Amino acid sequence: MIRDTFPNVKTTTNAYGLTETSSVATAISGQDAIDKPTSVGPPVPTVSLKIVDERGRDLGVGETGEVCITGPILMAGYWNKPDATADAIDADGWLHTGDVGHLDEEGFLFITDRKKDMIIRGGENIYCVEIEQRLVNHDEIADAAIYGVAHPELGEEVKATVQLEEGSTLTEADVRQWVADGLAAFKVPTYVDLTFDKLPRNASGKLLKNVLRGEGEVSFAETM
Repeated sequence: MIRDTFPNVKTTTNAYGLTETSSVATAISGQDAIDKPTSVGPPVPTVSLKIVDERGRDLGVGETGEVCITGPILMAGYWNKPDATADAIDADGWLHTGDVGHLDEEGFLFITDRKKDMIIRGGENIYCVEIEQRLVNHDEIADAAIYGVAHPELGEEVKATVQLEEGSTLTEADVRQWVADGLAAFKVPTYVDLTFDKLPRNASGKLLKNVLRGEGEVSFAETM
């Protein structure tokens, strides 16, 4: 928690938006940020949110799916890319963000993961951020990345690349046990790579999982 490091901080502010929204789409501060520290807040005025499933159907309170946004803050479209624009913004004017999350009963948004980073293991949806947060809560783990690797029967398996703190003696088994102690069994990484090197991140701190997977070049969007 921020307050553990900066005890005089009274509150924090968090916000969520995309390049495609031209500005902030949600924001949280004051007592709301204290009461709901993992939320990015409710939509700002003139903006509406909804959560949809894989078929585009609206989901209810607490149900996890893709975050969609509409309102005057949306871009007109990608420059000279009408097909990409049509893929991102549907016929009803909703931007499909590619982010996964849920809304609570008061309309506050909680971001869970990126849709493309979600692992589907034997029909179970696994959100990488949840496991990454569990891992970095360990005193001997400096950073962690979770991503899927192909499996012939399950579709995907969970893999972890873990940056250890200097002097750590953690083993792969220790890492798996740490996850197992806090999360469901199917979320425990099957494969664990341990390193003392920093994990690859872009200038804004985003993990470059393509680099960890060894899959081709990193796209321009991933460096932003």
